[in-house]
Amino acid sequence: MIALTGLATACHRNDDDTNSGKSMQPAAESAFARTERLWRETRRATLLKPDGWTSLVGLHWLDPGAHYIGSAADNGIRLAMGPSHLGMVTVDAKGVRFVPDQSAALTLDDKPLTGEVTLRTDVETGGASVIGFDEGKGAATVVERSGRHALRVRHADAPTRLQFAGLDYWPADPSWLVKAKFVPHESGRTMEVANIIGSMDAMSNPGTVEFEHDGKAWKLEALDEGEGVLFLVFADRTNGHGSYGAGRFLDAPMPDAQGNVLLDFNQSRNPPCAFTSFATCPLPPPENRLDLAITAGEKAYAKPGNH
Repeated sequence: MIALTGLATACHRNDDDTNSGKSMQPAAESAFARTERLWRETRRATLLKPDGWTSLVGLHWLDPGAHYIGSAADNGIRLAMGPSHLGMVTVDAKGVRFVPDQSAALTLDDKPLTGEVTLRTDVETGGASVIGFDEGKGAATVVERSGRHALRVRHADAPTRLQFAGLDYWPADPSWLVKAKFVPHESGRTMEVANIIGSMDAMSNPGTVEFEHDGKAWKLEALDEGEGVLFLVFADRTNGHGSYGAGRFLDAPMPDAQGNVLLDFNQSRNPPCAFTSFATCPLPPPENRLDLAITAGEKAYAKPGNH
């Protein structure tokens, strides 16, 4: 993980606060407390990486045609940060092409960029091509959502990163470490999941996760984004009342041979759209809206100035 000591002084609240890291470090720290503390430390470091979710500075939708890009006012797509003139991007039936401006020192996938290139999007094999600028502090990639293309821009000096306000949690609680059962769907099943930008995405839906809490049975539809975990997007009674209003995310290990899954709701986290308006987060499907207050995990993010 990246050392981020320079950012620590800018945080109003962080993982050393009362309901966070150091509160779980008694003289003889339990294995449970250590696991939760380390998860929180990793979570914070991941968010604050130079290319983490807090570094986003723009999401620019690309209509068919040619568009000049840069921070100067004479660009069709104006960047919040970066060179005055980055170059020109063209979207047509052939794909997404980019011609760099000769005044900008750019890289493509960490190699010098001097001529026209075809850009990979985030859904293509190998992932999105990365246009680097500002000596590696800035990066632009093309994402594809519901048949549309957008230019996503990140910068290590993004105000949302440098002024990060810290994370707040409910106290870690072993009762929210829940044994569950995975019930598989038929192979290849997908479900339409709405996202925060108002479109729908077909996502792999391998099965449901069923569990009990407070003497009642609950279940969540699981998604699979190909990262080796079950991805749970859920809403509960704390949304807007302690937790982020649009729901939370939870990763769970893949089930064992008997279908057993361990859900650690203490590791429920805010979606990226809690920290930036330039993310395209999935929303909890109707099946995953629980009439249950999950008082565990990450609380709503209080942006700088909103404390």
